[in-house]
Amino acid sequence: MINIDTTVTDHLLTTTRAVRKRLDLERPVERAVVLECLRIAVQAPTGSNAQNWRWVVVTDPAKRAQLARIYNEGGAGYLRSAAANEMNEQTRRVYESALYLTEVLERIPVHVIPCVQGRADNAPNVVSASMYGSIIPAAWSFMLALRSRGLGSTWTTLHLFKEQEAAELLGIPSDVTQVALIPVGYITGGELKPAKRPPVEKITYWDSWEEGR
Repeated sequence: MINIDTTVTDHLLTTTRAVRKRLDLERPVERAVVLECLRIAVQAPTGSNAQNWRWVVVTDPAKRAQLARIYNEGGAGYLRSAAANEMNEQTRRVYESALYLTEVLERIPVHVIPCVQGRADNAPNVVSASMYGSIIPAAWSFMLALRSRGLGSTWTTLHLFKEQEAAELLGIPSDVTQVALIPVGYITGGELKPAKRPPVEKITYWDSWEEGR
């Protein structure tokens, strides 16, 4: 058995943050780096070993601009209102960061749209859970691989309000589900730090929800 340095892995896992304001808008992201991270991503398990993940990588400036427009039309108004009305300081900062992303999204060098073959529209939860469970682990592995190479990313979904329009823009087939839009760029500034989270003892249940913690 090969021992893994948990100091390194734990640091990676606890500091892979949603990066928006610190993405370098000028530095290009090499195609080889994106592909290297995707090779790592597809090692993630998929339901029934379907290996039905697909990835659309968008670097064309005109298409990035169109995706940014779709994203803004889908959710900029909501983010603006949420940022103005949120009372919790940490949550308000998140909304403000997300609102900033709407302003610069088209300038972020790479947009990655993780997709999964198939649709779960109006399907039972077990079908939806299986389908999304086949792509989300791979997408998270992709984001971790980016982080380990000095790149930042964030999981966004607001463009999915207009999923069909994005599909038409990018030629995505009608039987393929888009799951997110992940902006990718090199990280600027200092080191990323773990976020403030509630103690797991307060959100973990053993054997039964009713039994308490």
